[in-house]
Amino acid sequence: MAGETLSRRLEARVSPMAALVVAILAVSTSAILVRWSGAPPSVAAFYRVLFTVGLLAPLAFSRHGEDLRSLGRRDALAAAVTGVALALHFAAWFQSVRWTSVAASVTLVQSQTLFVAVGAALYLGERLTLAKLAGIVIALAGAVVMSLGELLGGAVVGPRPLAGNALALVGAVMMAAYVLAGRSLRARVALVPYVAVVYSACAAVLGAIVLVQGSSLLGYEPIEWVLFLAMAVGPGVFGHTVINWALEHVESSVVSVSLLGEPVGSTLLALVLLAEVPGPWTVAGGAVVLTGIYVVARVRKAA
Repeated sequence: MAGETLSRRLEARVSPMAALVVAILAVSTSAILVRWSGAPPSVAAFYRVLFTVGLLAPLAFSRHGEDLRSLGRRDALAAAVTGVALALHFAAWFQSVRWTSVAASVTLVQSQTLFVAVGAALYLGERLTLAKLAGIVIALAGAVVMSLGELLGGAVVGPRPLAGNALALVGAVMMAAYVLAGRSLRARVALVPYVAVVYSACAAVLGAIVLVQGSSLLGYEPIEWVLFLAMAVGPGVFGHTVINWALEHVESSVVSVSLLGEPVGSTLLALVLLAEVPGPWTVAGGAVVLTGIYVVARVRKAA
């Protein structure tokens, strides 16, 4: 199949681990781009996904037209449902970045690894070991420290940090649903047709959210359109899409652990580009959360 041929060519020319490093660097810019944008979060999320679809559409139809046409109704529906979960993830997380610190938002949304572990135990029959439970408890303890420590210590970053942190966790749950829903599907469907359907469904849901909220889709300054496109090219194409490709060639546990680089990268970028210094409780709690996520990811690899 054409999709498999392209994948083999990429694997021969590009190291999956090198691609994963590029992807982590790309997704680390996402929170910064969201902060720079003055558009409503749902609008920024919508255009990020819509532009990503536009960038991938020529490849999807020119090289993967046969794969798209052969996609069964059941798989297409499953991909669409996966896109709905991704849309809810973006809607929650983009708003989270506006309400709390970049460090807190990006770290908490990466707790999706924990929810994937729980979901896999409940719905896929994976065993939830004591080590996994310990990692989850550690991460949850860190989340509590991040969410309440700054308020108690009087060093609040963001206009609504508690709500922002809560939305980041909602985003993590939706990302976990996206990962779990797409896990079996990716084993049967080539990368480009898969993301084409998922991203299209995601854009449709985000567009509906924008309309329900009454936000405008037009009338933004040129810089906003540049930021929307940057979100699509960087975190969209070189970030999430490359991560999806890497999952075919690198163990999922390795990818999960690698994603822990995103909070670190985003926090450093926020420090340099936004002059946003995370408070001591955010740093301490974030370290605890990342430790818990690391424990869960490593245990899943050992299993």
